[in-house]
Amino acid sequence: MPCSRCGSQGRLPAGRRCARCALTDQLAAALDDGTGRVNPALAPLFAALTAMDKPVSGLIWLRNPKVVQLLGDLATGRIPLTHQGLHAVSSWRTAAYLRDLLMTCGVLPTIDKQLAHYEALLHRRLAELADSPHLRLLRQFAGWYQLPRLRTTAERRPLTPNHRQFASDQFTQAHRFLGWLQARNRSVAEATQADLDAWHATHNDHQRRTLRAFLRWAMRAGHLPRLKLPPLPVRRAAPITQHRRLELLGQLLTDEDRPLRSRVAACLMLLFAQPATRIVRLTIDDITRTADGGVFIRFGEPPTPVPEPFATLLLQATTQRDNLQTATNPRARWLFPGRRAGQPLHASHLAELVRDLGIPALAGRTAALRQLVLQVPAPVVAQALGYHHKTTTRVATEAGTPWSRYASGDHSR
Repeated sequence: MPCSRCGSQGRLPAGRRCARCALTDQLAAALDDGTGRVNPALAPLFAALTAMDKPVSGLIWLRNPKVVQLLGDLATGRIPLTHQGLHAVSSWRTAAYLRDLLMTCGVLPTIDKQLAHYEALLHRRLAELADSPHLRLLRQFAGWYQLPRLRTTAERRPLTPNHRQFASDQFTQAHRFLGWLQARNRSVAEATQADLDAWHATHNDHQRRTLRAFLRWAMRAGHLPRLKLPPLPVRRAAPITQHRRLELLGQLLTDEDRPLRSRVAACLMLLFAQPATRIVRLTIDDITRTADGGVFIRFGEPPTPVPEPFATLLLQATTQRDNLQTATNPRARWLFPGRRAGQPLHASHLAELVRDLGIPALAGRTAALRQLVLQVPAPVVAQALGYHHKTTTRVATEAGTPWSRYASGDHSR
């Protein structure tokens, strides 16, 4: 039957209206500023949502009462149409998703996604600690130490979910450490070396690592006496063998029954030692083809040549990308688009897809990097693949590379 509004033929999920007309009506009601019209400031969001390729997805989204409530609060001004306003929203997942849409539409200024998530998390955590005797110290640690460093990093490159999670764990451990001292009838200013040693002896490696920043900051700021921090062991993953690495690559390149997206991501790890956090930031513009048919991918400078048969698989992936049919990422340039507006696939989800293939990601990347520095000088590998030169130099030394005396720099002159 034809839609009673626009006349289009097809399924009519909303009585006599098609999905697009129904979505338009529901959004117009949700974004009404109280005058019977869509709030002008939210008009770009209205236009983007009503133009999505799959309007049914928009209707499903609007079934969530928290979404409709938040849209209405923003449209009427009950919640300020700002990043700070969204920080205070209790339904933080709903707010985070809508924030991405608003940034993509140009309604809100673009800021780093992970930084915004952590700022919103801090807002909630500090509100929960309103009656805590440790609130002032924790607010100083977050505001004077954590946020400036995260913002500085975000200016150089996008923060990863790991950045945000580690900062969250730092805050959590700082709070727990202060509570632990309080249970021992100690203030932070009264902590002794025996207290610090006892805490380290009774907590695991991750807890010790995430508390480190707070302890150092507190000592520098004069809140904590100058104490000696116990050394932390160096953690390194043992690489798989070169034979096993090549065997896994052969399976990935030939097994067409496995998902293309997962195979490409795993190959990027095993060939170029790339972590999931970097892989998800790749765009289709980072993959180029020369006049003679050569394929290159940009991790650093210069772009890295991609060998066959993976080159063909990589080009195929650029034409068969997921998550491009809704309002979130219709024009995304990401090689692995995500479901959130303007965002790539979450790194943890990509890592899970690779694990589902039976690929040991960390051990595989370690093996790939080891093999690369055996073939090419470590500084060259670092520059081309986006690694710090100290990392590649250490791996080269451990591998006994013949390039150990190679000096970095321009050798073309």
